[in-house]
Amino acid sequence: MKKLKIFFVALLALGACKKDITSLNDPTKRPAVAPAGTLFAYATKSYSDAITSASVNTNVFRFVVGHWAMTTYQDELQYDFNTREIPKTWWTIMYRDVLQNLTKSADFVRADPLMDPAVKVNKLAILDIMQVVAYSTVINTFGNAPYSKALDENNLFPVYDDAKTISLDLIKRLNTDISKLNTSNNGFSDTEDLIYKGDIAKWIKFANSLRMQQAMILADVDNDAAKASVEASDAGAISAAADNASFIYLDGSPNQNPLFVDIVTGNRGDYVAASDLLNKLKTLSDPRLGLFYSPNKDGLFVGGISGSGNSLNAISNPNPRLYAANAPTLFMDYVETEFFRAEAKERGYAVSGTAAEHYNNAITASIIYWGGTAADAAAYLTNPEVAYQTASGTWREKIGLQKWIALYNRPFNGWTELRRFDYPKITPPVGAKSGFPVRLNYPTNEQQLNGANYTAAAAAIGGDLVTTKLFWDKF
Repeated sequence: MKKLKIFFVALLALGACKKDITSLNDPTKRPAVAPAGTLFAYATKSYSDAITSASVNTNVFRFVVGHWAMTTYQDELQYDFNTREIPKTWWTIMYRDVLQNLTKSADFVRADPLMDPAVKVNKLAILDIMQVVAYSTVINTFGNAPYSKALDENNLFPVYDDAKTISLDLIKRLNTDISKLNTSNNGFSDTEDLIYKGDIAKWIKFANSLRMQQAMILADVDNDAAKASVEASDAGAISAAADNASFIYLDGSPNQNPLFVDIVTGNRGDYVAASDLLNKLKTLSDPRLGLFYSPNKDGLFVGGISGSGNSLNAISNPNPRLYAANAPTLFMDYVETEFFRAEAKERGYAVSGTAAEHYNNAITASIIYWGGTAADAAAYLTNPEVAYQTASGTWREKIGLQKWIALYNRPFNGWTELRRFDYPKITPPVGAKSGFPVRLNYPTNEQQLNGANYTAAAAAIGGDLVTTKLFWDKF
């Protein structure tokens, strides 16, 4: 009884204090709202991880473009993309992990009452540039896709917008973003901006090169729009390797290059060189041969057959430089931009220099990027089958071949350019389930959950097949 009295006295004393203890419920280690910069960084890394990965569950484009083959699993090399639901994974990453986080980040930037309005302008432009990158990836993978209603949380069944209409709008957005970026004001901090560490001048260069890229994708279906955008971008686009848009990975987990995680941490030894690219490098005496691949156990460079079992020891493997833990991923670079300029000259657009000069610059920069020298590049460019004036084929074939080589380890961009130029021709894999894939099927969950809009979109593009050409693919 005495103990009970003591308890009630203590309880009354506590009540008399009337202390507010509701603050104990505050989630101090889990903020209710994520910082805008954190969402931006997460979205950027998510995009980089997707385009860098070689997982057969995520990114199969190294196999599609004939750069890599496999020793064991052949499904994806044989153009079976649905067994492991690769379209669903790719779609989900772009919409959920990239676009949704970029949109939320922009919402928080707009709502921040303490942020300098000029800084807001720069941040919103940068976020929009990255949205353009993601949307471009979506439509150049699938064709028509959700866009105008895509990120409306109250609309679970968005319509699919016309892909060409989206492409033209992406260029308009870049026009606005470029006009708003101001080097006199700050943007995201160097810990939030994982591409340029807050350098607004470089974001302007990236946006101009990106506008050139988007314009060139349209060039065969809307030459006037392409010409105007390329000419507006030329002077402000990337003009040196120092301007490259790179995502830099770190030595330590969880921020290591996805290829390192897959090949080294995951102990995957089944990626090998594909004969299409390796044999072409050998034929041209390309100095990048030993920079792209490692020799087999006998010290020879041998390519594997896509779609067929390959011996790991007999076939060359990817060079370990590609899958170092801190190996960077390129979003856009001087090499790609110079190839755009070469193409623009051939199309009669008013850009500086000559097609041959830009072609030579692109090849030289690629060789140096991979560890070769200017002397290596100069010697290579004397090869009659490489020199612009003497190499066989049309300008599409010359630029297409060398761009296909230079976009090694940038497989999604390589796939886009291979579809645009239609050169070189990739050897069909053994056991191919279809003709060469020029798009991915729409995800199965879209067919099931957004059926009416999916059906309309599939009909509008000419059928939901991997061989259905996108609107810009005219050759």
